Amino acid sequence: MKKYLQLALILGSGTVGALLAQWLGLPIPFLLGSMAMSATVSLTAFSRTGERLWFPVRLRHVFIAVIGIMIGTTFNADALNAASDLAITLPAMVLFLAIAQIVNFGIFRRIGGFDSVTAKYAAMPGGLIEAVSLGEKAGGDVEALSLQHFVRIVLVIVSVPLLFQLFTGETVGSAAGKTLEKAAAESQDWMLFSVLVPIGILLGYLLKLPAGPLIGPLVLAAIFQATGVIDLNGPDMLVSVAQLVVGSALGSNFARSTPRRLLSAFSLGALSVGATLAIASGFALLLERAVPMSFEALLISFAPGGVTEMSLVALSLGVTPVLVTTHHLFRITLTVIVAGILTGRTIHIGKG
Repeated sequence: MKKYLQLALILGSGTVGALLAQWLGLPIPFLLGSMAMSATVSLTAFSRTGERLWFPVRLRHVFIAVIGIMIGTTFNADALNAASDLAITLPAMVLFLAIAQIVNFGIFRRIGGFDSVTAKYAAMPGGLIEAVSLGEKAGGDVEALSLQHFVRIVLVIVSVPLLFQLFTGETVGSAAGKTLEKAAAESQDWMLFSVLVPIGILLGYLLKLPAGPLIGPLVLAAIFQATGVIDLNGPDMLVSVAQLVVGSALGSNFARSTPRRLLSAFSLGALSVGATLAIASGFALLLERAVPMSFEALLISFAPGGVTEMSLVALSLGVTPVLVTTHHLFRITLTVIVAGILTGRTIHIGKG
């Protein structure tokens, strides 16, 4: 009973934060608002009791799967039509990731003073859950990794929409009222979600996919949607609830963080995200001459975080979300695969 009361406290505070963020017009209000408020409550509770509030990992995975399916429903023939363009931009993404990793490693190692293992996984430009778990496996500082990747995602999904608003005068993304919902959901859509969520999670687990709870359902929905087997209209309300739950769960992870550590993390995060976005801008400027994609579309495709929000920004700009999503999934998958290989090598050397 105590655990469920703690869960209710986290979700309740997350709901308050989400509604407040929505009222303030922030991007991804249900994710950012719930994350900020649950983090505040978790910090307060830990300082008074010395214990972390309970949040079941499986519950978070279920709602991560919901978001994955929602993104998967955006896949269509446009992805195949853009294959020739992707043949240019995806190899460029490999080079971008290598440069970003090297630059960010220098920031966290030299400026942040992290040990080399923690700096390496903090520098990963994608895969929050995987970066933390692989970093822990290699002997890194779990709390520092969790906090730094949380900061990365927050700064990207806040700064990119704000930059567009600053330079174009237009509100983009979720703050502009954009959603991934194509049409009003019907009973059959809810039934499809109830079936695809557990199957997608199981698929991600069995195939050992990176970010399995997200990628498994996403790939499943994308295949069915692109081949015409289903025509799923994701309930926008369900997506908002999913973001609220996931945001509340992430916020509850920072119970032990001190104000000083939070300030340090945001300072390092600002340097890291600023450097990465500058590198992404350079690639976008070069690639817009080679492919029929605008600078704006390429920039949000290379931005290091926030798949859902970057897809919503794409909708605001009239860009097909599937192109942006494809780049982000490639970024996350490649980053996690390379990190997994490096982790295996790190552990092997350590044992040797």
